[in-house]
Amino acid sequence: MIVSTTNTLENRAIRDYRGIVIGEVIVGANLFRDLFASITDIVGGRSGKYENVLKRARDEALLEMQAEAAKLGANAVVGVDLDYEVVGEKGSMLMVSASGTAVVTD
Repeated sequence: MIVSTTNTLENRAIRDYRGIVIGEVIVGANLFRDLFASITDIVGGRSGKYENVLKRARDEALLEMQAEAAKLGANAVVGVDLDYEVVGEKGSMLMVSASGTAVVTD
């Protein structure tokens, strides 16, 4: 499945729009706090473990979005947007959402 942040795909015509698709993943903040407590690979203020958790959440949100597009018979998702939001009581969780438009291309 083609996934693009652009609204068009170079060298491909969009034949049909199937609708908006969304993938969402929520990660508990306690996980982040636990990771910070055991971090040993901080270099230059960056945490590889923390970044890996965010990457995994982002990848899962994108895969969920693609699965929704496939259910609609789409072979691509255009106009993809990624959002990160703090949710839950007292901001106890982080939500990663991926949204876009499911389309059928040539």
